[in-house]
Amino acid sequence: MAHIPAFKKTHLSHLVTLVLASLALPPALAAEDAPAAADKPAEKQAAKLDLVEVTGVRATLKRNLAEKRESLNIVDSIRAEDVGKFPDKNVADSLQRVPGISVDRGWGEGKAIFVRGTDKNLNMTQMNGQAVSSSEWWLNEPQTRSFNYDMLPSEIVGSLDVFKSPSADLDEGSIGGLVNVKTRKPLDFKERLTVQGAVEAVYSKLPGKTDPQLSGLLNWQSEDKSLGVMLAVNQQKRTMRRDGLEMFADGKYNIVDQNGVNTPAYAAWGGGSAIFRQDRERTTANLALQFRPNANTDLLLNYMNSDMKMNNNNQNYLWQAGGLAVNGNIAVTDPKFITTSDGSKALVGGILGPKTGVSFEPIYRQSYVKSDVLDLDASYQGATWRAHGQVGTTTSSGGSLHDYHFWMEGDTRSQIDMGQDRYGVKYLDISPLDPKALSLKGGDDRIRKMQGKENYVQGDVTFDFDNAFINAVKVGAKFRDNTLQNTRIQGTAGPGSPGWQSFSLADLSTGPSPLLSQQAASPGALTQYAWYDDGLVASKAIPMYEKAMSYKDVLSENYKIREKISAAYVKAEYGSGKLRGDFGLRLVKTQQTSEGYALAGASYAPTSMSNNYSDALPNFNLVYDLSKEVIVRGAVSRAMARQSFDLLNPGMVRDGTVLSKATAGNPQLKPIHSNQAELGAEWYFADASLLSATVFIKKLDTFTYKSAKSELINGETLTVTRPYNADNGADIKGFELQWQQAFGNSGFGSVLNYTYTDAKAGAVAGQPRLQVLGNSRDQFNLSGYYEKNGIALRLSYNYRSKSYGNLNMGGQDVNSAYGQWDATANWDITPKLSLYASAVNVSNELVRTNTSDGLPIGVYENGARYGLGLRAKF
Repeated sequence: MAHIPAFKKTHLSHLVTLVLASLALPPALAAEDAPAAADKPAEKQAAKLDLVEVTGVRATLKRNLAEKRESLNIVDSIRAEDVGKFPDKNVADSLQRVPGISVDRGWGEGKAIFVRGTDKNLNMTQMNGQAVSSSEWWLNEPQTRSFNYDMLPSEIVGSLDVFKSPSADLDEGSIGGLVNVKTRKPLDFKERLTVQGAVEAVYSKLPGKTDPQLSGLLNWQSEDKSLGVMLAVNQQKRTMRRDGLEMFADGKYNIVDQNGVNTPAYAAWGGGSAIFRQDRERTTANLALQFRPNANTDLLLNYMNSDMKMNNNNQNYLWQAGGLAVNGNIAVTDPKFITTSDGSKALVGGILGPKTGVSFEPIYRQSYVKSDVLDLDASYQGATWRAHGQVGTTTSSGGSLHDYHFWMEGDTRSQIDMGQDRYGVKYLDISPLDPKALSLKGGDDRIRKMQGKENYVQGDVTFDFDNAFINAVKVGAKFRDNTLQNTRIQGTAGPGSPGWQSFSLADLSTGPSPLLSQQAASPGALTQYAWYDDGLVASKAIPMYEKAMSYKDVLSENYKIREKISAAYVKAEYGSGKLRGDFGLRLVKTQQTSEGYALAGASYAPTSMSNNYSDALPNFNLVYDLSKEVIVRGAVSRAMARQSFDLLNPGMVRDGTVLSKATAGNPQLKPIHSNQAELGAEWYFADASLLSATVFIKKLDTFTYKSAKSELINGETLTVTRPYNADNGADIKGFELQWQQAFGNSGFGSVLNYTYTDAKAGAVAGQPRLQVLGNSRDQFNLSGYYEKNGIALRLSYNYRSKSYGNLNMGGQDVNSAYGQWDATANWDITPKLSLYASAVNVSNELVRTNTSDGLPIGVYENGARYGLGLRAKF
């Protein structure tokens, strides 16, 4: 029998210990953790950095600034002291404090990042300079280029670099920024034997649960320090609850009122009041073997495995509009409309029914995501040259072993009143608290599996030149073979299925749900109803489903995208007096093959399409020392980003309600290119202090939008919604300001950064003007800290103004402004033992989305989290 665990009265989950990272004040890199060797003419640079004494928060900020100051690129860096002392429990949560970066917090924890006004799919994340394959766990989550940061706990990280201007030896694929996560190296530790560990507990306010987190690290070096072995393990448990009020966007229907008047208008499929709960357990292990047989040779074998299991329950009490359509017509008494940006009408009010006006859909999922990386890194330092190579493989999988949906219905009229952040609904003929009003009509099991695999090999040689303006030239090549695959299986059950048993809600309920959306609810919103009992589902409903389900492949959602990417690059580093920098050229060839299933009459047939393209990507970085304290930087480059995998699916999915409608991908989409430049100045006016400003501009040659057009498919005319390249692009321009200062020897200090982006997309004929996806005009981080006599206190505020999503029901999705307060405290009881506490999302900020015309898409409440932990080092 499939195991669906009950959500117990006591449960354990991990503590998200948010502290200030980089410009939000991360703790320092321990003195015994020597800085990682630099890749560049870096022997002199690294030697200089080794002199920095690192003992606390202020010292870490000083170290971060030293890295930034010495870099040839426009880059921001974050360092962590030891396992468990990185300020956040998720790398995205740490990155949100870097200037120009904002985070998707839809599930209460950072999941994807946006850089300098660009969408999450236009940015890339790597580990030790190479790809990390990642997949998704949720059925409806598209398979994108965005990295799933759920998989990467911050304890695995030695440092983070965010490259905002490229160099030729950095991988192409990002327009906003490239994030490189560097793991720890065994021979970088000062002591021959290092043992570290931490134990934490977190209280999540919304579910009312307390959960554990454990982390540990063991590092050993041979006596001559030629061989090192490191093992780091981290386990995080978290009990989540997310309350939501939702409306499910749909297309156009004929709205027929009680007098027979027909009005074409957008109508939602329906909406509901949802309680999402999840028990997640993430275990991450990092094993590194490092061998230096002599002073010139360095070999590093690194293996990372991240495995997260999630048992989910989502219960949603629903009203329907489009879901009640018959032949494209919806009967509505006294309908109310608004006018959308494309000139159409949209239904926002009226009485729906009279029959099956209410439905209830509990969902029980067994989900997972896994990622593996195996990487071999080798380097050899000659007298005037250096050779470097990497070879490795990374795999991922994600989805659901089972995704059981229960569909219950009742007879009633429903009255809706929808508007900006307004979710008014009344069930006129029943009480939502009456479990006898609903009965089970059918169900399904939606099994999805996403898989990714990339093999790569890279090699380059750097030649050093003394007493010359060009002091180093690097020549190299890289090959990547990347495959993404999506498969779907659908199980169905209902009256007439073997072993089918019809239940009323009363058979599976022991009472009402908790009150939901207490901070998010608008007047008239439904905030409590009779719901499923987890124990009764596990003992009665799931066993019946297992007997009754009949399974088949969902061919229309099966696809495979394969990319073969070949690159060659040359990079020159120059310097003379106060001037330094690099310039280079990267040549890239991409060969894409998209396989899937196309409509063939009433069934589907395999189809395959190819799309090949080549790119030349030049860059130029310049640094000039105006004085000992002031540096000027400039950069110009051409960058590119490939299209999201889900958009390249050659298959087509026919609408289940309106058979003349379908959705499809477009394997012939072109990549997005950007000509970009930045210019900045940095003033290092005091110890651990900085005042800087950078202006930037990005000119994108295209963007992607979706449009519904008539297509002749197998002799039948269908209205097919596909993604297309716009004939024009988008302009993104803005500036970043940073101020960081330690106030003498008082122990107090502050960090402030602000980013402004003015982003404009070109117009598309027949479409509302699209705002640039992912862009927020204003972003800022404000952090303050106190550190003295073994006490460290940090308070931070992270804010992003409204941002934009896809076109939706005649307008565009708009995510409301979001600001979050976090705090941490640390007490060094002894030099080896520390007690620490944290508070995350203290004010319980809400995540809100409406369309630009005021149609409410969703408002979600995740709640605050508070934690207490103990950290030891031996």
